[in-house]
Amino acid sequence: MCGIVAYIGPKQAYPIIIKGLKRLEYRGYDSAGVALIDNDDLNIYKTKGKVSDLELATEGKNIEGNLGMGHTRWATHGEPNDRNAHPHLSQSGNLAVIHNGIIENYATIKEALEIRGHTFNSDTDTEVLIHLIEDIQENEQISIDEAVRIALNQVIGAYAIVILVKNEPAKLIAARKGSPLVVGIGQEEGEFFMASDATPIVEYTRDVTYLNDGEIAIVKDGKLSIKTIENIAKTPFIQKLEINLEEIEKGGYPHFMLKEIFEQPKSIHDSIRGRIDSTTGKIAMRSIQEYEDKLRNVKRLILIGCGTSWHAGLVGEYLFEEFARIPVEVEYASEFRYRNPVIFPDDLVIAISQSGETADTLAAIELAKEKGATVFGICNVVGSSIPRFSDAGAYTHAGPEIGVASTKAFTAQVSVLVIMALAVAQIRGTISQERLRLVLSELESIPALVEEALKTDEDIQKLAAIFKDSRNFLYLGRGVNFPVALEGALKLKEISYIHAEGYPAAEMKHGPIALIDEEMPVVVIAPKRGVYEKVMSNIQEVKARKGKIIAIVTQGDTKIRAMADHVIEIPDTDESLTPLLATIPLQLLSYYIAVLRGCNVDQPRNLAKSVTVE
Repeated sequence: MCGIVAYIGPKQAYPIIIKGLKRLEYRGYDSAGVALIDNDDLNIYKTKGKVSDLELATEGKNIEGNLGMGHTRWATHGEPNDRNAHPHLSQSGNLAVIHNGIIENYATIKEALEIRGHTFNSDTDTEVLIHLIEDIQENEQISIDEAVRIALNQVIGAYAIVILVKNEPAKLIAARKGSPLVVGIGQEEGEFFMASDATPIVEYTRDVTYLNDGEIAIVKDGKLSIKTIENIAKTPFIQKLEINLEEIEKGGYPHFMLKEIFEQPKSIHDSIRGRIDSTTGKIAMRSIQEYEDKLRNVKRLILIGCGTSWHAGLVGEYLFEEFARIPVEVEYASEFRYRNPVIFPDDLVIAISQSGETADTLAAIELAKEKGATVFGICNVVGSSIPRFSDAGAYTHAGPEIGVASTKAFTAQVSVLVIMALAVAQIRGTISQERLRLVLSELESIPALVEEALKTDEDIQKLAAIFKDSRNFLYLGRGVNFPVALEGALKLKEISYIHAEGYPAAEMKHGPIALIDEEMPVVVIAPKRGVYEKVMSNIQEVKARKGKIIAIVTQGDTKIRAMADHVIEIPDTDESLTPLLATIPLQLLSYYIAVLRGCNVDQPRNLAKSVTVE
């Protein structure tokens, strides 16, 4: 979950590294540090806090050098402080390392190294790794490259690492297993970049290679080579980055989250573009077409994800059961991998992840494939691990999502799930052509309808001012909008630190109704499609106990407006697509409440964007 960036080449490394760390700060912001080699000097600066704190710490210091690396940390082993910040040094101080991941057997290795005279200056697993590498090198009298390879065969866990060697200032070593790492090939001779993802690289180069698990990249004397930890040479596969620099800038918005909320008409359009045609009823999705026979006879569908992606999976459950008439289970990836699930070879598993690097989801994919199931991936990041490990799948094309609280990724995932559910229904003959064309037509209209929903922005700002000091929120939804209630509650918790819970509206009577009083805001998702009358009854139950109702209703609704304390209108659409509209005002409400409470919207405490460790 930490962010890594490194540079070697003719330019000064420090400005590139600092800019790259700022673009990676969504991956972790507990502490930050840099290591720079200037002639024979290895200079390390690190501090608790954000990259801006690191910049202050380096003022007046020697930040020269054409070789360097930086790190922004989300703490796992060892509390966030100066001594646990990366980079970490080996026993002699000749090697420095930055690391994203967890070395699970670090305690055993540390104990053995301490017996051999090693002393440690931090509480991290990372420092143990660099000590191990140097210990192997010195005892076996081998090169650093070979010592890295041997050490990585001894560790258990996940890692993306970059290593600098003080007495070899023309060398940079990187490796990965379970945590992402991309190598950029610069435009000048001998220029290379390394990073956790492409955002720090895109300004300088479009040519990248993504390391696979168990691969080591070595830049030496201006040349790049790649080998496996089994010492098998690999030829780098160079590909072009698809993202643009403006996609990772705020573009005049005060926060990335608000920018990404307002990008949803485009991100949804890009996710459905070229895949559907309502006039002909045609759906063009290559992964579906290639597995048509499998999908025609699939007996069960398992959707897996974490956080917001799990909520998208819950929406998918309604979609696949409604349209394709397939039994669906939705699983937390973190639980799925540990409970010995029953998986059959004729199951289809759909793994959903924004980053494509979610550790629990990757492990769940591995388990499903071991059991013989077919795995589809739904992911936003081209070249990430989940698309590469899946049998097939689809990209969401939402563009980079920098805000830690996911917004446009959710609606893009739901959009793709709608298309997949309709495509499978068409293959299985469980949907009429008339109904198919109707839903496709409605889906084609969604980007414009989201534009309409975003016009509630000013009204929601006023609403946020009323409820910014509330201590608890309850979110209620029914049917396909129950997952929207869960997602709305999660957004509020994530960025404003207000306790919130999402429930099926009918379940309120089975416990949560005890919490309702005149201080309790209750957000009810109540479009006119579906079980409208039932939701009205649930609203009456809340009002009878003096709860404050904030209702998300269809434009022109008068019945619920007469009951609710506050109403936000969204455009009308097919019931199956209402989550794509109902989630918009909930995102805005969370955002404006968080801003009014003075919270760090883009970097909420204790969270990181890409959860690449357990």
